Amino acid sequence: MLLLCLDSSATASAALVSDGEVLGAYASPDTRSHAEVLAPAVRDLLAAQGLGGADLDGVLVGTGPGPFTGLRAGIATARALAFAWDLPLHGLMSLEAVAEDVAGPARAAGHDEFLVLTDARRREVYWARYALAPDGPRLAEGPGVGPAAELPALPAYGRGAGLWADRLARPVPGHDRAQPSAASLGRAAARRTARGEALERTTTPLYLRESDAKVPGPRKRAGA
Repeated sequence: MLLLCLDSSATASAALVSDGEVLGAYASPDTRSHAEVLAPAVRDLLAAQGLGGADLDGVLVGTGPGPFTGLRAGIATARALAFAWDLPLHGLMSLEAVAEDVAGPARAAGHDEFLVLTDARRREVYWARYALAPDGPRLAEGPGVGPAAELPALPAYGRGAGLWADRLARPVPGHDRAQPSAASLGRAAARRTARGEALERTTTPLYLRESDAKVPGPRKRAGA
């Protein structure tokens, strides 16, 4: 299955992944230009492989958790491309990408259970707990958002673990900058389908908390 994969839960990233093999990938270090960079990145990835939208089997997008603005950019782009190319659209929690990346090191370290943490700002982290099965990581709990100090004393991987290492019982050094990427999201999706799990067809974003933006209330009447 040839998928165009997008994720904007942290940085903006795009990838072409065929049955778990990454054919091409793009990732921006900028966390504030998701909407501007994703469409050109997709165009360049397809051109480099000599492909068009009609050659794809579907579009996969990371559904977060992540900040409102960045997350919306990736999901909106994925929805638009899937609609324009008449392709199936799939969603997968973005933390699955980090779990995919750290599963090998976790197994080598003997970590049967571990946490994946990303930056949620406001002195909090987005988190999920994984159990390491023979066929890869499986979600055991989450996703959630909250202070790192309130999480269980398990090995912790990801950028959130690096930011709040002093608040965690077992931060894992060497993997404290890991963030979700479209390429790893595609590999996680391939692992799921290989073990007989269907990809979800929902792309509802996982914001996990209320937006900072508020609808203005009614105007106050001026006094007589």
